[in-house]
Formats: sequence, structure tokens, C-alpha cells
Amino acid sequence: MAVAATKGFVRMTGETELLTIAQELAEVSRLVEDDDVTGALGRFAERVLRTVPGCAAATVTVTGARAEQPEVLAACATPGAAAPTRDMLTGDGPLVEALRYREPRRVDDTRTDQRWPGFSARLAEQGYRSVLVLPVPTRRRGGSAVLTVFSDEPHRFDETVHDVVLLLTVHAGVVFDNAQLFHDSRALVDQLKVALETRQTIGQAQGLLMRHFGCDAQGGFGLLKGASQNTNTKLRDVAETLVSAHEQETFESALAKFRLDATAGAATS
Repeated sequence: MAVAATKGFVRMTGETELLTIAQELAEVSRLVEDDDVTGALGRFAERVLRTVPGCAAATVTVTGARAEQPEVLAACATPGAAAPTRDMLTGDGPLVEALRYREPRRVDDTRTDQRWPGFSARLAEQGYRSVLVLPVPTRRRGGSAVLTVFSDEPHRFDETVHDVVLLLTVHAGVVFDNAQLFHDSRALVDQLKVALETRQTIGQAQGLLMRHFGCDAQGGFGLLKGASQNTNTKLRDVAETLVSAHEQETFESALAKFRLDATAGAATS
């Protein structure tokens, strides 16, 4: 029955169907607002579940702190099926080997396969009979990733289905890298924004000190540094407090808090 279903899928997947799948994969590869790696891969795993014939569950996992304990970034399953969890996938097994060696692995029947008895037994208990694991081509730093599909039928993932999943792994790599790039870029933008805001605040505080103590720019910055060192307070926090105090007309109190008195001002002249 599995073979017939696969052949039916092949007949169905003509030029038009392949174009539709390609368009949908391109769409799911795009990032939505505030998307991150986990969110993007979650949407992708759901698409895999709907695309691969006989697929009852799909996961995207990456190398964890220890090779035998992969981190599950995305997991989904058909209604009534248990989504594979980290506990089901850890230890010696095809998934860990695929992550370690970046090579495909396949289990045709979890009830009879003897290569990874512990792994097979855990999946068989959850009703999964066949598994296909393919490395995801990604530029992920410091580790590897794999796409895994599960079926409740034995011998479900033949060569034809293997090729379909192989196509999906390429898009999984695109999703992974795009999401990671997006996340890194957003983080960099946020850091730059904070740096610019901090620089502006420090400049304002420096100007206030220059005017109050009648010193030049170098002297004003020296006062800020001295206040930071004297009170073990970050330079940014000192500047923010001084600017806020000036706005609230409590500038003199803030100067006293940071030990910025006439003596300190005279030292910068």
C-alpha cells in the first residue's frame, strides 16, 4: 500500500504540482515580522508534514551541548500522533549519527532494526515504524542540523520519498540561514541603536558638566569618568542620571551623589 501511495504521489506531482510546491516552499522560506529561527523552522516543519507522503511527524534538530543530546528546534505531528521529543531522540541512534557525520540515515522498521535498539524501541512505543534523517545544508556556526521525518508505517520512505525530502532539506537550510541572518541583523541593529543613544546621552551629560564647571570637552568627559569610577557606576548610567536630574531640576543633588563638587571641577581646569 505504501508503494502504491508513493507512485500515486509521483503521478500527482507533475510539472504543475512541483511548481506549486516550489512556490509554497519559497513563501514559507520568507520571514514574517518578528520571526526567529524557531518560529521559521516550526512553520517549515508543518509544511513538510503536509508535503511528504506518509509523514506522521517531522522535526528539525541541531547539535546540542553534547552530540548524543540534540536540541529539537521544531517538532510537529499529525492529529493523534505524539510529536517526537528530545527524550525520544537522544542517545545513540540515526539522528545523532546524522548530526555527527552529516550523512543520511534511515530506519525501515523500528520493530526489526537492530542497529540502534534503544532508539528504535522508544519510537516503536510511540507508534512510529520508519524514520528518515537527512542533513540540512546550513552555514550554522558551531554545529550541524538535520531534518527528520517519521511514519507510522514500516518501509514508508523509499527512494522516491527520499528525493522529495532531500529537496525539502535544501529549503530547510535556506529557512535556517535566513532566520539566523535576520536574527543576527536585528540584534546588531539593536546594539547600534543602544550605542548611538548612549553616545548622545553621554554627550548631553558632558555638555552639562562643561557648562556647570566651566571646563572644556576633555574636562567634561574626565568628570564623567571620575564619577563612574568613584561610585562604581557605568558611564552610561551616570550620564543618564545627570541628564534626567537636569530635566527634573535636581542637578545639584546628582552632582553630590557622584561626588562632583567644586574641587572636582577645579581639577579639570
